[in-house]
Amino acid sequence: MNAETIRRSLLDTGLRCTPQRFAVMAFLMDHTGHPTVAEIFEAVNRVDPRSSRATTYNNLRDLVKAGLVREVAVEGRAARFDAKGMRHHHFICDRCGNVEDIDWYGVPTPATRSLGKRVLRECEIIFRGLCTRCARLRASRQS
Repeated sequence: MNAETIRRSLLDTGLRCTPQRFAVMAFLMDHTGHPTVAEIFEAVNRVDPRSSRATTYNNLRDLVKAGLVREVAVEGRAARFDAKGMRHHHFICDRCGNVEDIDWYGVPTPATRSLGKRVLRECEIIFRGLCTRCARLRASRQS
């Protein structure tokens, strides 16, 4: 994604395009993994050391709220983030905490009566288990 597209996506959601917010968004758009706040902070500060940890947290919160970034909660570990580009589900490894993308497929929405007065924003699936690497390690130890 080019710089103008990032600027436009920020402005279209009502967010100011500050240098720090732009840097966070640009990093996430270029990053194929699911980095933690600490990893994002370190990467952004290598390019522009004016950003504080608090600014990074605040920018991520704003980007998530605006729907440009998704927070992937990993139980017992630091949350991870990815820029919402192509829709996808996630697989989280129970052993190493690695977060992997799983191809998107439609998820049936719950019946209206089961939601009550809740307003559904989106449905996604998080798969949990052992990633390929950890499954291989487990298999080799059992043989």
